Amino acid sequence: MTFTSHEQAAMDKYYVLGNPIAHSQSPLIHARFAELTGQALQYERWLTPLDGFAATLAQLQQNGARGCNVTVPFKFEAFQAAATQTDRAQLAQAANTLVLEGGRIHADNTDGLGLLNDIQNNAGVSLAGRDVLLIGAGGAAAGALASLLMAGPRRLVLVNRTRAKADALVARHKAHPSLQKALQKTELKAHDLQGLEGNFDVIINASASSLGGAGVPVESSVLKPGALAYDMMYGPAAQGFMDWARAHGATPRDGLGMLVEQAAEAFALWRKLRPPSAQVLEEMRARLA
Repeated sequence: MTFTSHEQAAMDKYYVLGNPIAHSQSPLIHARFAELTGQALQYERWLTPLDGFAATLAQLQQNGARGCNVTVPFKFEAFQAAATQTDRAQLAQAANTLVLEGGRIHADNTDGLGLLNDIQNNAGVSLAGRDVLLIGAGGAAAGALASLLMAGPRRLVLVNRTRAKADALVARHKAHPSLQKALQKTELKAHDLQGLEGNFDVIINASASSLGGAGVPVESSVLKPGALAYDMMYGPAAQGFMDWARAHGATPRDGLGMLVEQAAEAFALWRKLRPPSAQVLEEMRARLA
């Protein structure tokens, strides 16, 4: 699909903001979404100065941008910049998707729903009634925890190197009115990495261990036979975790599907229709293989 310069000028514009940003696959994903749904839009990377998020956002608004995705390290600033936020964003205290309309900023966090859609729809693993271990208590875990709770697991345990951070995240979710019904089904608790007992149907690595090349931060005893072991990273960064999972009888999965599915939720928020994410995920896996 090609457009004239006049048509390009009239298109709705969207961006992904981050630092670094050159590695982002989001422009490819959203371009394919637009093509498959017949939407005329432009989506580009925007390298944002580490001390310049607010100024960049103001410039995009002035230029007529309709929305943006936000990646590290600006998700917390994105949340704070918004006049209104969804419950998901409030629980995470972070936003990865902004809607820019009428001079106002609305924030959402589609990471958790993207993760859930990939696990349940693409991987075919239901979380209802299962035991789930979430590793990490930073922004990635904060963005995922509410959506995981809403899926109705029997037990959801959050472990982190710093126990106090895990406790605070669990306490924030237990106190939120929108999760009270979900918490009647799910035992939610924080735990230390050391001395973690029991095993789990699904473990999700939301820590920075893969990104930093560190070892898996839990023992293999946490894995039930055939458990799903999911790393939010994808590509080479996730390989060590996936090799570890495979060596201990688990089914490994990387976070490429989460990337595509969270993008699909953002696209739906902006364009009011959901793109065929499963098809785009299949295409992205072939492209990155």
